[in-house]
Amino acid sequence: MQRALLAGVVVVVVTSVAGTWVVMRGMTFLGDALAHGVLPGLTVAYLFGLNLIAGAAVAAAVMLAGIELVHRRSRLSEDVGIGLLFVGMLALGVIIASKARSYAGDLTVILFGDILAVTAADIRATAVAAVVVLVASVVLYRPLIVLAFNERKAAALGMRPGLAHAALLVLITVAIIASFQAVGVLLVFAFLVGPPASAALVVRRVPTMMVAAMGFGAVGVVVGLLLSYHLGTAGPATIAGVTVAEFFAVLAVHDLRRAKRRRPDGARTAATPSPRRHGRPRGDGVA
Repeated sequence: MQRALLAGVVVVVVTSVAGTWVVMRGMTFLGDALAHGVLPGLTVAYLFGLNLIAGAAVAAAVMLAGIELVHRRSRLSEDVGIGLLFVGMLALGVIIASKARSYAGDLTVILFGDILAVTAADIRATAVAAVVVLVASVVLYRPLIVLAFNERKAAALGMRPGLAHAALLVLITVAIIASFQAVGVLLVFAFLVGPPASAALVVRRVPTMMVAAMGFGAVGVVVGLLLSYHLGTAGPATIAGVTVAEFFAVLAVHDLRRAKRRRPDGARTAATPSPRRHGRPRGDGVA
């Protein structure tokens, strides 16, 4: 349980940093597609005893290249390429996995992970990825922040938004690849979007948002593991469910606070007497 908790916290760090950029840039669909798109590489590597991280990296590179190819060779939007590659890569991964004798077990581990079976080597690899993503976010902070809010301004300032976008894709891919061992390729998206989305409701500055996302994610890991232990449910899925529940809880509190701020203004307006209601003084009409 302690190792699972440590693995979950490290995953939260790397996904909170990368996920904040995903939320700020409005790239949730691409993040989801990438999380699923690494499945073929993972299944091939898993079935043939190859390095899983290398397999996932190759699959992610193929998917990104395919998205760019569709976008450049057609007049269709980038979302079309993302959708096509999303479905195609996911289907290919399931087809490859179905050829294995232990199809159900292999696919379940790849899709949903097993946080209780994470090794010390897995945690170290995820920690290295977290350091890489953190350092890259610090070094590339200015171009990434301008890109997130105004791509045209980034180009006008000579920040080469194309390169910044490519670097952001690499950061997202690193976060996904580093996290799948613990939470699987399907549930990593919940970590990539859930805590940063919750943080975006309560804070404005990006660095503060990353820290808040880590806090929300850490709470999700602890509560999710405890619930999983006592209820006998799958650890990664329970944690992912808690992070989603956190968002809606924060959203409810956010709406209540906003309603409270508006209520005093409305009360004062209602309490102020209207000049028309009282009309003119009675003595005004006397000559």
